[in-house]
Amino acid sequence: MEENLDTAPPPSLFEAMDAYIGERAAKGIFLDGGGLFGTEDAVNFVVREGEVTRVDGPYAEAKEIVGGWSLLEYPTVEEAVADQEEFAALHAKHWPEVTVVATLRQISEGPEDAGA
Repeated sequence: MEENLDTAPPPSLFEAMDAYIGERAAKGIFLDGGGLFGTEDAVNFVVREGEVTRVDGPYAEAKEIVGGWSLLEYPTVEEAVADQEEFAALHAKHWPEVTVVATLRQISEGPEDAGA
């Protein structure tokens, strides 16, 4: 599948996402989230061997760009996985010409979670 990140997502995806987020917000699952601008004004700080280097965007070679984020809370990991698959399916249905990687990660509650 060819990636085409130069085009905006179709309006139908925004409508489907609004419904998806609204349902989860009503259930108390969706806590926060938002979209991100492109990399044209992005600034990365790279720490390597004790030195900090600043790298300004845009990043023409970037193959993976975070386009948005959300914070959700589920009773079980299984429910989170199932819902994340539904989220990915929205993109497959409404924007099939783009490659999207939807990543699900848990939040660490503190040092006791390190390495978990």
